[in-house]
Amino acid sequence: MTQIEKNRQLQRAFYGLYRWYVDRSQTQRNWSADRSFDWRLLRRNHSPELVRIVEGFYAVEQYVPDYTAELTRLARGNYGRAHFQLRWGAEEEKHADLWRNTLLFSRARTPEQIEEYTDDLRKSAWVPPFESPIEMILYTVFQERATQMNYMNLRAVAEGKSDKPQFAQDSDQVLAEVCRMIAVDEAAHFDFFLAGAQLYLYYFPEETLEALVKVFRHFAMPASDIIPDYDGFVKVLYDGGIFTREIYAREVAPMALEKLGVTSIRAIEQGIRRSRQVPDTEGTLRETAIFETEVQAGYNKTIVESAVMNLFGRIQRYEAEVGLDEVAPLFGKQGVVA
Repeated sequence: MTQIEKNRQLQRAFYGLYRWYVDRSQTQRNWSADRSFDWRLLRRNHSPELVRIVEGFYAVEQYVPDYTAELTRLARGNYGRAHFQLRWGAEEEKHADLWRNTLLFSRARTPEQIEEYTDDLRKSAWVPPFESPIEMILYTVFQERATQMNYMNLRAVAEGKSDKPQFAQDSDQVLAEVCRMIAVDEAAHFDFFLAGAQLYLYYFPEETLEALVKVFRHFAMPASDIIPDYDGFVKVLYDGGIFTREIYAREVAPMALEKLGVTSIRAIEQGIRRSRQVPDTEGTLRETAIFETEVQAGYNKTIVESAVMNLFGRIQRYEAEVGLDEVAPLFGKQGVVA
């Protein structure tokens, strides 16, 4: 296939994935930040460490207008992916509202303190750590998984399961439900971005693997460079066992890489360094055979191919359920993406 044909198929697949995602989101995760929780039962004596964590989570999440605007800008040429970013932003906005409500109803911060803090945060704007659509979808795979781990581990604290002495009196069922709800959203976001990254690997393996190495080597959590006293926030996370380098190395990176078919990031990196690009008959630059032989030691493409085939099947079933298969089916008459 030509680059144009691959891009067209990629866009159709993203469109199908987006429609399926919105249906699931609206029917299974359509909750209210104000009405879905009994905020009056939230405790008012959380430890200073827990309050600092909640405040830090609020700081990260309240940049969602920046995240959404920038990610939509990068993806605007792809209808399904760009529209998903708007849906994603609407869901992430509710996370900021939840953390803001937690600070308010716990009486840990006054409305004036939160407004002043938010004003300080908004003096800086988030910019993407990478500038290509492929790099940023790979970045969000790691970031969403890491964020999910943050909220799952804070939920354990709220359920009284932490062995850290600073959290000994922090059990809180309302906070536990807040963490659970957000973690479910983050898991859904991770699944979407992962499926999107797998689509890029399926259609553009060389470019995507090269981007993956770059993202993996330079990953950092969002807004770390613009949140005041971010190092202090990270220290509280580390000391409390909410998120550490060990958690990232054990629960985030290996899981994401495995689902992307990567068995050795070092082997892929070495293969990229040894390969070179040559023009095909259409003038498009393509990797030489060296890339295939070198990289295959670190990349199991059958994992991605299987995941993409499962995704296509999921989209087809959804289209049949709602009638889209009659007017805009993912697969054309030849059995390939239309």
